[in-house]
Amino acid sequence: MSQILTLLQNSNNSIAVLVDPEKFFKGDYLSFLKKLKVAQPDFIFIGGSTVTKKDFDACVEILSTNCKFPLVIFPGASHQIHEKADALLFLSLISGRNPDYLIGHHIQAVDELENMDIEIIPTSYLLIDGGKKTSVEYVSQTTPIPNDQADIARKIALAGKFQGKKITYLDCGSGANQTVAVKMIQKVKSIGLPLIVGGGIRSIEKIQELHNAGANVVVIGNKIEEDIDFLLDLSNLQKEKNGTN
Repeated sequence: MSQILTLLQNSNNSIAVLVDPEKFFKGDYLSFLKKLKVAQPDFIFIGGSTVTKKDFDACVEILSTNCKFPLVIFPGASHQIHEKADALLFLSLISGRNPDYLIGHHIQAVDELENMDIEIIPTSYLLIDGGKKTSVEYVSQTTPIPNDQADIARKIALAGKFQGKKITYLDCGSGANQTVAVKMIQKVKSIGLPLIVGGGIRSIEKIQELHNAGANVVVIGNKIEEDIDFLLDLSNLQKEKNGTN
């Protein structure tokens, strides 16, 4: 079955809240859960660059028990897998040339994944320069694509499509100073795959701009860590989208 992939393929102006388990337990996660339910995101993504297995598993358990939203793993390493998630983005960092993130972590995870009832979605992951060195750039030891090189990003994403990837993910990384450029989103969207965009997004206006450029799903993470009440702003946006205001 491919329920989450179908949801992603049919997504339009969708919101995903990214939860980093390492930061989840450092804050008031009970308050976060309450506001998350008010925000009504279309997806919850879970993962991080430096998360321990213990924190990852505990976070999945809490989210899967307390939230009804589709829970999708956005893994930063091979140990970030859990049977209680609905799906896993099987990310291949095709913008870089580090074999660990092209195929290495994937091989380490397959024995466990093979015995899990979890939807696995082949995903092209492209790291884009967001104006500062992010943790994913440091950990993966890969160079991001310059934000003004839309044609390069399109070629890389198209190669991923030809390899059989089902989703394209453009990411400037957590805490980036800027978002993926509109022109790059438009170019990459032209290859015909669903497009997820994240990194550096700090306002409702920016979310709408990226949606209008062609992003099927916009991912919000660091902004919520800085200002948990932004979840309430997301709630108003979701109500407007769904016509429930």
